[in-house]
Amino acid sequence: MFDNSFVPATTAMIFVGAMILVLLFDVIILGRRPHVPSNRETGTALGLYVGLAIAFGIYVWVVGGHQLGGEFFAGWLTEYSLSVDNLFIFIIIMANLKVPRMYQQYALLVGIVIALILRAIFIMLGAQAIEAWSWVFYIFGAFLIYTAVGLARENLGDDEEEEEGESRIIRIARKTLPFTDSWDHGKKMSVVQNGKRVFTPMLLVILALGMTDLLFALDSIPAIFGLTQDPFLVLMANIFALMGLRQLYFLIGNLLQKLVYLGIGLAVLLAFIGIKLIFHAMHVNELPFINGGEPMLWAPEIPIWLSLTMIIGILAVTTVASLIKSSRDTRKREREVLELDDVHPTGFYGQSDDPTDSQDQARR
Repeated sequence: MFDNSFVPATTAMIFVGAMILVLLFDVIILGRRPHVPSNRETGTALGLYVGLAIAFGIYVWVVGGHQLGGEFFAGWLTEYSLSVDNLFIFIIIMANLKVPRMYQQYALLVGIVIALILRAIFIMLGAQAIEAWSWVFYIFGAFLIYTAVGLARENLGDDEEEEEGESRIIRIARKTLPFTDSWDHGKKMSVVQNGKRVFTPMLLVILALGMTDLLFALDSIPAIFGLTQDPFLVLMANIFALMGLRQLYFLIGNLLQKLVYLGIGLAVLLAFIGIKLIFHAMHVNELPFINGGEPMLWAPEIPIWLSLTMIIGILAVTTVASLIKSSRDTRKREREVLELDDVHPTGFYGQSDDPTDSQDQARR
């Protein structure tokens, strides 16, 4: 899998193995006791993971050169942004299934492990496909542009399609398997009730999170392959993006609602990477029915510094615009509440709602 990486396969396996050990420590040691993590706990862990990602990026920059270093940072930021978007769906799933907050940490840990496994499989398949068929870049690019258009329409409209999709998954699972609605069994996946084996809501949560991770992997893997074709960097970027996701969920879960333009920003980002992929496909074209099977060398190759600048710029503009919009909406709601409070004592038409006041005015 790492034969075409900038480091020997042994070195790549050591890095991946070390990250797996960190993940196991997170799952077995930190996540073994169901509890609501404190801000200090989540902030420390999140800072550690972000610091490790930055340190790894510097290592790549020094050992592999600024090109590969830029590719890693661009891929990591993109995957991290897409992972933050996942948190919106995670919040919806947790709310719909009424998951007690003390068990949300465990559910997220299992969901993240599933996501890592699924993404590793997709990365391996994607790397093999790219190596064998250069025209796969056309498919990846077109798929990202299609996804970007759908994401933009979804965020510019008022439809609840995504939330309803998650509800359908949950409804199908409930109809297929016997479930209990009680959370008295904690982290157990199934229990025996009245002599029958039934499944707990925890299994339902994990199935929903796993399916969500699978769907998001279909977007994120082509996106990062548009920024780097090194499978080692692709895998490490995904690991670093997912490993801090649980801490981010608890640390800024409430603040996520303020990122109202995140979906639109991600749509622009995916469209940009999709166009970049198509340009690259044109530059290495081998399809006989396109330009006679000859590469289109006139097609521009977007450099990694421009990609990294675009990614940072899109995320910065999206975040600032979202916070400004959320702040204005909050002030507007506060003014509306104050205005209603002001008119309440005298009624909506400048008259008192108290009938005795009306009689006093009539006597005058």
